[in-house]
Amino acid sequence: MTARRLDTRIHPDDRLDPDKVGPQVMRHVTVNVAESPIAWLAARGLLTGAQLQAGERLRADYERAGLSARVTMRWDAAPPAKGRGGARASDASLARIDARRRFHAAVDHVGPGLADICWRVICAGEGIGGAEKAMGWPARSGKLVLGLALDRLARFYGMG
Repeated sequence: MTARRLDTRIHPDDRLDPDKVGPQVMRHVTVNVAESPIAWLAARGLLTGAQLQAGERLRADYERAGLSARVTMRWDAAPPAKGRGGARASDASLARIDARRRFHAAVDHVGPGLADICWRVICAGEGIGGAEKAMGWPARSGKLVLGLALDRLARFYGMG
């Protein structure tokens, strides 16, 4: 588990103790940068093991397929010629194509109403609250809808 300590200074308007006069204490926060929103929910007992496994499998397919947006230009080398290991490059391309097919089949199996929350929370790493707000849902409805979507994903992957 990767944990990183983040030190933040408190803005003068954000007082921990409003009655205290003078400078406030620095706040120390430990953040696990490797934890996904669904791992956070599972750690608090809000998801079953099958739901967590299905979500992580969808995220792995998403990343393996290379569907995430690139921030910069791709600088990796052009694939080598057939005589110098071209088969390995084609195997990597086939793995990427298979992952893309699995990802799209899983999202199609989940359905159009539940696929949005799956993509936002599992693939994009957005928090439940942010996803609810972006989709115009009421507060605390995202956990329920995400649970239903993860149940369908678990059935698709044969986990439950």
